[in-house]
Amino acid sequence: MRGGWTYIMANRPFGMTYVGVTANLAARIWQHRRDEGSAYCRKYGIKTLVLAEHHDDIETAIRREKALKAWRAEWKHRLIAESSPEWRDLFDDIV
Repeated sequence: MRGGWTYIMANRPFGMTYVGVTANLAARIWQHRRDEGSAYCRKYGIKTLVLAEHHDDIETAIRREKALKAWRAEWKHRLIAESSPEWRDLFDDIV
């Protein structure tokens, strides 16, 4: 799929989260899992993909990422729980 992805990763349900944007979701999540992603993810053990949103273009994905990063933690937690109440790891769904 072309375009871009906005994604949220977590270290545990209702725990620390990381919001990112990428054109290649599978490759980016794989980087995070090998501790080649952000220092923030390494520091807090954030390796579980809990939300992924596809956008038609990368500019839209970047705008969504900026908006999500401005959200309070409980708002992000609610968004994740609404789409995946068990905070299921979505990585296997995308590879």
